Amino acid sequence: MINFKKYGKRCLSLFLAASMILMPSVQTFAEEETAAATTDSTQTEEEDRETQRQNCYAIAPDSNSVENWPQGPATYADSAIVMDMNSGAVLYSKQIEKKHYPASITKLLTTLVALDNAELTDTVEFSQDSISFLEYGDAHIGMTPGEQISMEDALYAVLLASANEVSYAVAESVGKKMGGGYDTFIQAMNDESEKLGCTGSHWTNANGLHDEQHYTTAHDMARIGAAVYQKEAFRTISQSLSHTIPVTNLVNEERTFQQKHKMLWPQNDNYYEYCKGGKTGYTDQARTTLVTMADNGDMQLVAVVLYDFGNDAYIDTRAMFDYAYSNFSKISLKDQKLPEGVKSYEDEDAYIVLPKSAQFSDVKAEVKEDSNKDGSGTVTFTYKGQEVGSVKAAIEKTEESSAAVLGKKKDKTTSTVVTGISKFMKIVIGVVIAVVILLIIIVVLANYRKQIRRRRRKKGKRRNAKSGNVKRKKKRRR
Repeated sequence: MINFKKYGKRCLSLFLAASMILMPSVQTFAEEETAAATTDSTQTEEEDRETQRQNCYAIAPDSNSVENWPQGPATYADSAIVMDMNSGAVLYSKQIEKKHYPASITKLLTTLVALDNAELTDTVEFSQDSISFLEYGDAHIGMTPGEQISMEDALYAVLLASANEVSYAVAESVGKKMGGGYDTFIQAMNDESEKLGCTGSHWTNANGLHDEQHYTTAHDMARIGAAVYQKEAFRTISQSLSHTIPVTNLVNEERTFQQKHKMLWPQNDNYYEYCKGGKTGYTDQARTTLVTMADNGDMQLVAVVLYDFGNDAYIDTRAMFDYAYSNFSKISLKDQKLPEGVKSYEDEDAYIVLPKSAQFSDVKAEVKEDSNKDGSGTVTFTYKGQEVGSVKAAIEKTEESSAAVLGKKKDKTTSTVVTGISKFMKIVIGVVIAVVILLIIIVVLANYRKQIRRRRRKKGKRRNAKSGNVKRKKKRRR
């Protein structure tokens, strides 16, 4: 009889031994399979990225299609622009009205609204809400609920460190000062954006973290960049390479952080000598975004790239700046004849920007009166259909508006005449009616008198007839 207990133990021992021998091989095979899958996935992502990159590069700049316009460089960004910050002249354009997610370049608008509605000495206090929304990987400087720092230190953290919790706290603090809260500040961002002429933007937060309803365009970001650059505090902060926030009411240690914009660092390969500041941005959905301000001593320019690819953003920006500074020049308007209907320009130093090969005689001017009809307006200059600058001006009344005013006066005069005629007619009609009534009364009275006379005559005849009959009877009796 077979001893199953004895043979079972031997089989189990052999199985365990085989497992120990084969396990490393199986594990190695599994690891190799996982590594291969990861490598394939990484290669696929890199291939997709490179395909997108090349597709964007193949899109020609829109400005290259303008007649007699200097041909601009190809860029890897899906949208890109170079604009003169003072005149608003667009020198390079590539899908500048296409909507994109902005990422952290949102913080330029946050800074602009904060500087317009607060003082650098104001206190920014961090609430639980300003901290709790942070997720792994979000840029921050480790602020804690209840901490307090100055508005100036906060804006350094916003612009240099791109600290998301600080952006939230700035919006919350300034919003309270405006009489509301965080949402009040967000509304102010949208209002300011609209005021600057932005037509393709909508803002839902102060830091640029991804939201489907949070978007902008390259042209709008150029407008925002030009506006915030006018603030001295921004220029000071954005050019700084590092900043230290001192100890706070809750944390007994300093916080030091550095500038993220590589074109400001002399030792960096992307350094650009004319760079005067800007803001970096990145999210998975927005990819790389970058706003950069430059000043070569003659022209102050702002460059924006959206949906770019890492370091390509700096390469694209430099290429656009080099193109603009090499091919365009300012034309002072005070040396030129005023357009018809324009009395004077508000800024005596107003200018437009033209290709160096262009003549001012080829420029067209469109004068548009402001809606308030106070004699002010805007003169927009175009060259071959491309806007090359706009200037605020004192203007004369246009024929259309004058005609409208005259028309109103005529209407008023006509109305007065009609009113006068109607009053006269009422008087005439009243007199006629009175005369008719009087005539009727006279006729009625006359008829009444005639009837009375007739009655009297008839009565008289009857009396005479009766008296004659009496006399005849008396004679017969005799």
